[in-house]
Amino acid sequence: MKDLMRNLGVASCIAVSMLAAQSWAQQYPSRPIRVIVPFPPGGPTDVIARFVGQKLTEAWGQQVVVDNRSGAGGNIGMGIAANAPADGYTILFVSSSFMVNPGLYKKIPYDPYKSFIPVSNLAASTHVFFSHPSQPVKTIAELVNAVKKEPKKYSMATPGIGTLPHLSAHLLAIDAKLDLVTVPYAGGGPSIAAVLGNQVPFGCQAIPPVTPHIQAGRVRAFALTSAKRSAIVPDVPTMAELGFKGHEAQTITGMLLPAGTPGAIVKKLQAETGRIMALPDIRQRITEMGADVIASSPQEFSSYVRSEVTRWSRVIKQAGIQVN
Repeated sequence: MKDLMRNLGVASCIAVSMLAAQSWAQQYPSRPIRVIVPFPPGGPTDVIARFVGQKLTEAWGQQVVVDNRSGAGGNIGMGIAANAPADGYTILFVSSSFMVNPGLYKKIPYDPYKSFIPVSNLAASTHVFFSHPSQPVKTIAELVNAVKKEPKKYSMATPGIGTLPHLSAHLLAIDAKLDLVTVPYAGGGPSIAAVLGNQVPFGCQAIPPVTPHIQAGRVRAFALTSAKRSAIVPDVPTMAELGFKGHEAQTITGMLLPAGTPGAIVKKLQAETGRIMALPDIRQRITEMGADVIASSPQEFSSYVRSEVTRWSRVIKQAGIQVN
């Protein structure tokens, strides 16, 4: 009899908790929501966060405010979000640095597996290898041959230490056994400018800011790190097509919530975000940026995070890269 009463009590508590969570989700959101973007305004992560935030405001009638907290490769903003209340009123938008930083820094203010609940990988953009048009190198094979003939002569501009384009350049050097000098700049703009000015012969960069220069003939694109060709530059082959398997890399924009956020709120936010990403105007604007809409499930995003942390930590170790 005691066991029966105890079981009934447990069942009652579970039922009450489920009803409370459902009620909370139905009322959510009842006040403004803060979206933390751990980068300065204007970058792809910030732009997509603002697209989604505006649509959430329109749909839910509550203001969604973007809070840019940049610094330390995104660690500052991600640390703030990791310590925020788990009530659905703080949302974190991240780029691929979320998966790279655990292997890049000795210490980071979050655990990529325990600090957050992945909601969705919203969009991703491929990286492109490119050169100044005056360079005789027109393909990855020609680049490899040129660097092998004259080691240390050639360099490649990237948007910063630990960015995925920077790691993609190192992965090429590792697999092709090249003595290629990578030159990390303070962002995409300066790294593209270095190639445009022919100060550095080659570059590797997420494709959105390079696209207008490719189309205008100011730089020559010769390889993509995506799994398939891009509609933006359909004539540019992928690294896999060129014989480099396992070089797929994309800079993503993902959405996470602090660990402990009720599942009903996670589900509601993911469903609404999925609807937003499917809207024709949003898809068009993201495509025009040079990115692809992904809108994955929480489970898919969680698996992606785990695989990318492992993968890029290995590349960082092989390349001997470390940021104090």
